[in-house]
Amino acid sequence: MNKLNRKEIEQILPHRDPFLFIDEITEYVPGEYAKGVKHVGEDEYYFKGHFPGNPIMPGVIIIETLAQVGAVIMLTSDKFKGKMVLFAGIDKVRFKKIVKPGDILELEVKILNLKLNIGKGAGEARVNGELACSAELLFSMV
Repeated sequence: MNKLNRKEIEQILPHRDPFLFIDEITEYVPGEYAKGVKHVGEDEYYFKGHFPGNPIMPGVIIIETLAQVGAVIMLTSDKFKGKMVLFAGIDKVRFKKIVKPGDILELEVKILNLKLNIGKGAGEARVNGELACSAELLFSMV
């Protein structure tokens, strides 16, 4: 089973703090799927304003975290090493559960299809096994 720690993820993705959200990839198959983890810390920068006294992880950050897991899938594939993965669209997004400080966000993304350099992945984010967010992520390899 393939795993990646934070330092190994930094060797694959161009993202850096404060915008690298994945803490660990717990399982992956290049070009196919990956599972990852985000430990939602109380000191995350976005909690200062979203929302004071009632911190909630912004939905766009959850989506970005899923996208970063998807990028790891593609960039670990020999065909796309050294490339960049960009958003091309987001479809069928649903938020089902609030994500709060102290939660562990369990992430899973599967690549549904890839034609030339455009692809689609299905992502889910869960907290304690409960669905927090699901989305289809469209991406472009450049």
